[in-house]
Amino acid sequence: MKAKHTAAWVGFTAAALVATSACGADGVKQAAEAVDKTDAIMAALSRATDRTEQVGSAEVKMSTDIGTGTPVAMEGTYSWGDGYAYDVEMDTKAAQMQTLTSDPSIRMLFVDGAYYYDVDPQPSGPLKGKEWMKIDASAVLGEAGAQAVTGANGSPSASMKGLKYANDVEDLGKETVNGQSTTHYRAVIDQKQMGKFADALGDEDSLMGSVTGGATSISMDVWVGAKDLPVRLTEKVGAMKVTMDFEKFGKTADVKAPPASETVDMTQALKDSQGQ
Repeated sequence: MKAKHTAAWVGFTAAALVATSACGADGVKQAAEAVDKTDAIMAALSRATDRTEQVGSAEVKMSTDIGTGTPVAMEGTYSWGDGYAYDVEMDTKAAQMQTLTSDPSIRMLFVDGAYYYDVDPQPSGPLKGKEWMKIDASAVLGEAGAQAVTGANGSPSASMKGLKYANDVEDLGKETVNGQSTTHYRAVIDQKQMGKFADALGDEDSLMGSVTGGATSISMDVWVGAKDLPVRLTEKVGAMKVTMDFEKFGKTADVKAPPASETVDMTQALKDSQGQ
């Protein structure tokens, strides 16, 4: 893996966390004490937050643009019922990972605080004979950012809480999205509402911060359907935009880490390349 490729593909993978990690519990508590919203919006978003938390998982389709104008498509399973995890397929060429796999798409997991990439076994080097490459989240988000996406904080329900208590929440009315009747809500979430995740987004010296441009706020839109569940969630973080469409909730397969014997940990190599 060449260092010049790391910023691009890690930026795409880190963006997969942003759509479901916008707000930590600390930020929600602070914002709840400071912001006064209408009863109708509060009630609707409270129902949507509770329902999202209850279902625990979803099949999703996502598009990520880190400011290049070329979105990267991902789709698969997101799970947050027992810790945050996902199992998705990502466009190999758009993520600049052609040197690691000949397949047009690459499978990517996030489980137990680490990314895993299903690569072709390499003839030499650290990936020789290995099928999976592992990168700890701390290499992308920093220590504070990695801690912010663990447990309940790394879930769509956490983002819903952020929207519920954010500044300037608007009800933009009814819209049809993916054939479903929805209500469109919009909000801007500033650093006070981000909790620990603000450390990862606002630090331009971290890999994630360099991708977002050291963002200090998140602009978020959510379209809530008839069953009080999100149909679409979009977030703009600096130059990056993430759009997530929810296709099916609940009853999705568990996300598990690959066998250790088939995995090589490239976390330190990535950290070293960042230092260079």
